[in-house]
Amino acid sequence: MIASLAAPDIPSAGQFVTVLRLDLLAKLALAVLLGGAVGLERELSGKPAGLRTNILICVGSAMLMDLSVRIGISETGVRIGDPARLAAQVISGIGFLGAGTILQARGTVVGLTTAATIWVVAAIGLTIGAGSFIEAAGATLLVASVLYGLGRVEKRLLQTRRVIGGTLRVLPRTPFDELEQIFNSAGIQVLQKTVYEHSDDRTYELKLMGPARQYDIISAALMRRSDVLSAQFD
Repeated sequence: MIASLAAPDIPSAGQFVTVLRLDLLAKLALAVLLGGAVGLERELSGKPAGLRTNILICVGSAMLMDLSVRIGISETGVRIGDPARLAAQVISGIGFLGAGTILQARGTVVGLTTAATIWVVAAIGLTIGAGSFIEAAGATLLVASVLYGLGRVEKRLLQTRRVIGGTLRVLPRTPFDELEQIFNSAGIQVLQKTVYEHSDDRTYELKLMGPARQYDIISAALMRRSDVLSAQFD
């Protein structure tokens, strides 16, 4: 009598997904794709938080959100924890990272768009980790449209000429001729000038007209001079 051999148990597709965490792999791959879509625009714009940075933020957020959802479930399938706690810590941590990208250089603040991009990429990663793929893809499409499309509109708006007021504080007896050359080199015209003499400084109240984007550049150029105490433009 020949003993019958039992057929080996073949794992089902569901078991493969559970053991190998193919669902997590799909989430991370989508995070690379969507985070890279946003990071590509930052990379092409020459920003410090470019392609790799945004991909890593999105992947990390997706992985931590997936862990946050699973870590509070017992072996019996009963939830015993709050899945929002770990996600909340991700948001707080991204806030510190975004703050590090905002620089203030002699009165000029730069990096706000980069910080906002980092924050929204982390939100996209959290959405992927929670399993809301359609919402994450829609948010990525919207963010990419804002960065790619509105960037050109913003540049055109910054090139428009506008009239603003300015206050320039300099050391006593500082002539305005050299300062006016800085304005003229940036395409800004001094329409009106009023001088106020004080014991410790000389103040120029100005009315200026020129491209909007040039005022931040002028502010930085003026503050590099040792005889300029402050420069403010409304």
